[in-house]
Amino acid sequence: MINRVLNLTAAVAAVAAAVAVCVVAASYAVYAVAEQWLSPAGAAAAVAVAFAVVALVAAWLATRKVVPKASTTAPPPTPVEQVIDLARSHPLAALGVGAAAAFVLIRNPAIVTAVVSAFVAGNASKPPK
Repeated sequence: MINRVLNLTAAVAAVAAAVAVCVVAASYAVYAVAEQWLSPAGAAAAVAVAFAVVALVAAWLATRKVVPKASTTAPPPTPVEQVIDLARSHPLAALGVGAAAAFVLIRNPAIVTAVVSAFVAGNASKPPK
């Protein structure tokens, strides 16, 4: 766990250092281009304005409210809905499965007792948090 935290910290530091180097290099490039048409003070002001605009755009992107796209697809059906659809599409198979389940429950009343006690017990059998 501590190893993962240290690796993440090292990665963040490396990215921050790379960003700092890129910002300094970009500022020198903007200054060199702006100095051809402006005085040194004007070129420095141009660099400040350019990076203020970059900071403004980055702040806007970081703080804007993102609205998720509306999903056009329906949510996947639940298992109960799938069983009901299957029973509607194949009623004879559903009748056969129901008869087999009834036969098993009649032959083994312990299953009925276990199912009924599970429903009656509800949350009482769950350990407290």
